[in-house]
Amino acid sequence: MNSVGQASAEMDASYYRIIRLDEKDRLNEAIRKEFEICSRTPDRQSHFFHGRYENTYIQASRMPSVERLLALATQHAATILGMPARELKCGFWFNVMQPGDVTTWHSHDEEDELLSCVYYIHVPEGSAELVLLLEKGEKYVTPEENMFVFFSPRMEHAVGRHEGKQPRLSLAINFGPA
Repeated sequence: MNSVGQASAEMDASYYRIIRLDEKDRLNEAIRKEFEICSRTPDRQSHFFHGRYENTYIQASRMPSVERLLALATQHAATILGMPARELKCGFWFNVMQPGDVTTWHSHDEEDELLSCVYYIHVPEGSAELVLLLEKGEKYVTPEENMFVFFSPRMEHAVGRHEGKQPRLSLAINFGPA
């Protein structure tokens, strides 16, 4: 896959890949600290469902640790798509799930997305699974800190009820042509 058109056309709607970062990396701790401060004044929030905003947007320039994570994610996305990282751009948002929260079925195929992913920053005990709708049925992915789940932006997905006592924090990313 050398061009954006080929990458998009060949991304099967049931495609997903799990990639784990080195657990010794302190990146999540830094992201959590920066998020705690920056989330008090987010740049934007959207998708108000079930009494909460599902998406919290904070500019990467306000969170240096997120810039580092996005660079890692873009490298993985480029490898998956078979194209140079410089030909990709990404949009991202945070998702905080409080006890009892759910995320209903949706996809990310709205504009020029080539690949989507979620990265797990904080996963307390009782965190719900990510559910991916594959051609052959549902695939349940147990979230783990330091884990990326890359998937087709056309893939329907949801998150069950968060039963943890602490909030779960993840970062969603869409990759498109630069």
